Amino acid sequence: MTLHDDATLVLKGYAPEHEAGADDGQAELRQAYLDHLAHHHDGMWKACGAGHVTASALVIDPEREKVLLTLHRKLRMWLQMGGHCEEQDTTLAAAALREATEESGITGLTLLRGGPVRLDRHPIPSPCNWHLDVQYAALAPAGAAERISEESLELRWFGYEDVASVADASVVRLLEATRARL
Repeated sequence: MTLHDDATLVLKGYAPEHEAGADDGQAELRQAYLDHLAHHHDGMWKACGAGHVTASALVIDPEREKVLLTLHRKLRMWLQMGGHCEEQDTTLAAAALREATEESGITGLTLLRGGPVRLDRHPIPSPCNWHLDVQYAALAPAGAAERISEESLELRWFGYEDVASVADASVVRLLEATRARL
């Protein structure tokens, strides 16, 4: 099975209508992602000019009271860990876990059960045009120590109540959907 095939299956299985507060366009976004993959055999890769699927994960502390955000080097924004799929990724979940591990420096992360937490489509500069982000959540193990990567200016743990004051609405929505699953 290819990563494209896995992404299609994951998205077909993503049932936002069963999530709390999921009447915010997630079902329509899910269909847009599926349509994108149906029309673009290269829709998983950065080279796809119409946009591409990315994978991310919001890292939650073991006590489930804080999230780890990265101050993205290029965007200068506090975001969850995530990025482009790579050739060695066999599943979307593996891509999200790899990105979260690389960017947080934390080994032993585990994705929350139930698959993706949210979808978020956002414009990016040409030539890529769009990121079709499939967002997961990951729990850090007890005693986890973060380590900054070259993609970040800073890593910092934020209490749930502090996220809205530093991050944009997409991160806040991801946190809310994640908390509904915890």
